Amino acid sequence: MKLKIKKEVLLDGLNKVSKAISTKNLVPVLAGIKFDLEQKGLTLTASDNDITIQVFIEKEEYMDIDKDGSIIIQGKYILDIVRKLPDEFINIEVVDDLKIIIYTENSEFNLNGISKSEYPNINLEESKKPLEIDAKVFKTVINQTSFASSNDESRPILTGINFKIVGDLLECNSTDSYRLARKIIHLNTSIDENYNIVIPSKNLLEFIKIMDESEENIQLHVFNNKILIKYQNILFQSRLISGTYPNTTNLLPDEFLLAIKTDISELYSVIDRASILTSDKEKNIVTFEIDGNKLFVRSSSAEIGKVEEKMTIDKNNNENLKISFVAKYMMEALKSFDDDKVEISFVGEVKPIILNSKKDDGLTQLVLPIRTY
Repeated sequence: MKLKIKKEVLLDGLNKVSKAISTKNLVPVLAGIKFDLEQKGLTLTASDNDITIQVFIEKEEYMDIDKDGSIIIQGKYILDIVRKLPDEFINIEVVDDLKIIIYTENSEFNLNGISKSEYPNINLEESKKPLEIDAKVFKTVINQTSFASSNDESRPILTGINFKIVGDLLECNSTDSYRLARKIIHLNTSIDENYNIVIPSKNLLEFIKIMDESEENIQLHVFNNKILIKYQNILFQSRLISGTYPNTTNLLPDEFLLAIKTDISELYSVIDRASILTSDKEKNIVTFEIDGNKLFVRSSSAEIGKVEEKMTIDKNNNENLKISFVAKYMMEALKSFDDDKVEISFVGEVKPIILNSKKDDGLTQLVLPIRTY
């Protein structure tokens, strides 16, 4: 294998596939990046068995290909070398089958490679009828739902985002039992087959990190135990989480005691300040007291002290209410809306709190209250 390649193009590809390299993996070969060079271009592949990322770099004006071949190069070292070399073009050559020379006019690195035969056989197959979705919409859906999924591996199903697709309707749900994020969107095309799958949230977050701001569509190729996402020159494969996702629809109430409207950024700042005096950031409990057109936001800690904030709100009736919740959950829910205003609906002091916005009517956030007595 021998090629000369533009540094910035190679570095971009390496940065993308390196998201699939695990430092904790017990299989040493999976700490490497597989280079497959053909006359049409260079394919980079990395995998940690949970996700696989493949990037294809077309020949075009980016590289000169002298000799085809395949080799596995340790990911950490090739990434550091390419990142730190100042030259516009980098030469990579394999000699004696497993010796890699990376060189420019003034620099030369010699690395030990790993034979391609040691790399696991990874099948990045595509389905006959992929589902297409706008890339920006997909990225927004992940950002608006993933934070509500669980980090607790004792209930694996809740560590993912549930994708339900029926016809032209996509419904995404994410919950950790204390809150729920739901996003419903209409797809541009209707599909014949219905889907109900759960994709690990952390894998989807890795995928959106390697997306750019292009207007292109992505393709979802769904299989029994995996999903392949095709985007530009990237193939991203993730396992699916097996099991049945809980029915979250019955968590959303039909009738409300009281609804208030207020400015999102002001309310976020008020809750943020009120939670300063709580000792445990994960369980920073804040209380809302709605009295007339005023919202009082309070928190207290026996060791630290107490705080009270006050703001003016619009509400739909004369009911008053007092309710407590975890500040972090409410703040993350507020941050998910791409709007200036939010409507918060209450059923009672120990019933779910529902957040909606007019601009983003497909998004619903639910936060469960905390008993403080």
